[in-house]
Amino acid sequence: MRFLFQNKREPLSSHLFAIIGILGITAFLGFDPAVAYVLKGPHILHLMVKQFGKADRLLVSQKLILKDNSTGQGPIEFEEIVRYTFPDSFRSDTSSGSTKRVHVSSKGDAITIMDSKISSEPESEYDLYKDLLLYHSRIMLQNRLIMLGVDVELSSVGRFQNKIAYIIGAEYPDETRSQVWIDKDSFRPIRWLLMKSGSAGNGTVMEFRYGMWQQIDSLPYPMQIQIFQDGFLIREINADILTVNPSFEAALFDIEYLKTQYEADLSGEIKNDGIEEVQKTIQEFKKRYQQ
Repeated sequence: MRFLFQNKREPLSSHLFAIIGILGITAFLGFDPAVAYVLKGPHILHLMVKQFGKADRLLVSQKLILKDNSTGQGPIEFEEIVRYTFPDSFRSDTSSGSTKRVHVSSKGDAITIMDSKISSEPESEYDLYKDLLLYHSRIMLQNRLIMLGVDVELSSVGRFQNKIAYIIGAEYPDETRSQVWIDKDSFRPIRWLLMKSGSAGNGTVMEFRYGMWQQIDSLPYPMQIQIFQDGFLIREINADILTVNPSFEAALFDIEYLKTQYEADLSGEIKNDGIEEVQKTIQEFKKRYQQ
């Protein structure tokens, strides 16, 4: 009986030592043992999209600061009006003096207009920050991330700026792959690393950081977005005023309509309805909040 009894206790002892070992490793790495189980990437995206609530539209007045200024004159600041129509349409109108830029992304298409001329590049990599905030659909967001090189089937847990986060696209602490960091507690995005390959085989790393989150009419939004390139802060976006569910004219997001308008500009006929709408919105913000 003693022999049989001792054999039954040995597996229990082995399991106990194994559990103690796992707890010791997670403690050493600084992780909470409660998050040792990692959620799958699609489920993390579902929970992230869910916390954005059911808002239909968002209007943001913000400042865009260009930190990387080769002229030596210091940072350059732009006024910017941003419109979101969830889950798939976005427009930004940027102005500083006589310089004006319009960028629209809608239903898988995009266009950029610089000083009334349609740019050959429909979208800049700097515009991508909006993707984690725009696509209030798990399927749309997942497809977008896959297109941009994020392996949504790969997930892990890591720590960034004293926050534990789920990582989609890489095994922590690997930062050589495109990846999205989601705060474990709030399920809000806090970081996005995007690997960009270069023509000579050497690539760059774009990094978007989302901070200073505020809840506006049940819709959370980051009041500060920082954009890094190869570790250097090159752009910063500071939101001033947010309005949830304002009304937007459909033409503002109609890319085919915009092409018609600005093609006409190039031929000499002035059709600046879009620019007038931008200036009107900026003036309304100033009258309402700077009295």
